[in-house]
Amino acid sequence: MIQKLSVRTAAAVIVGAVTVLAGLSSPAQAAENYGQYAMFGARSAGQHWADGQAAGQWTWKPLSATTSEISWGDPKKWPPSYAEKFVHSGDWLMLDGWRDNGTYYTVRVTKEQIGDAKCGNLTTLATSGRQHYVKWAIPAQGYCMKAWGTITEQSSGKTIDFGHTQIWSPPASCSNQYLGAQTCVKQWESWWDNRGNPGKPIARKLERDQYIARGKGMAFKIHQYFPKEWKSEARSYWNW
Repeated sequence: MIQKLSVRTAAAVIVGAVTVLAGLSSPAQAAENYGQYAMFGARSAGQHWADGQAAGQWTWKPLSATTSEISWGDPKKWPPSYAEKFVHSGDWLMLDGWRDNGTYYTVRVTKEQIGDAKCGNLTTLATSGRQHYVKWAIPAQGYCMKAWGTITEQSSGKTIDFGHTQIWSPPASCSNQYLGAQTCVKQWESWWDNRGNPGKPIARKLERDQYIARGKGMAFKIHQYFPKEWKSEARSYWNW
């Protein structure tokens, strides 16, 4: 009995040692990042459909290793003048602003908060600078982002006050009628501003869900709730 116990103990020690060594030698599983879903940094594009016809199109245009523009518009009137500029900086993808109407609009925050997926336990993230748009490494838990600040039209100096709330959900199964089953992160967002009413309180302008598919890109599914309910689904993706 003593001999058998010794053999078993020795075997257990060897197995345990192998397990520990295997754990030490195996690299940690890297977290997925937003770029793998949105296709940020690639010359990627897609088209989403509603009511049997193309409802919109988007393209990413890399400007550097860390900066890209995304254009959204009507595929029948392509390319659009509108493009949003995003910068990958450390742990975040930041929104710098957008170009349109022959000028550029900077987005700068005066207050940002981050909290849990129900927008509880909010803490201050920043009080100046570009807007923190989304975490680069995708966490296992959802989280809420709230931002308030000022949009400045560079050609005139005119300003617009804004508020932007987002809830980002972790990867989960998703599907649409054209491309079947995929894995998506979901963004719920509510955008408020006082465009056209300077000095007045901000008012809600947009509320929607957007599903962003791994290896595909933006607008896999969109469900808009405000200003009117509307849905679309991606039908094609490509590189250009």
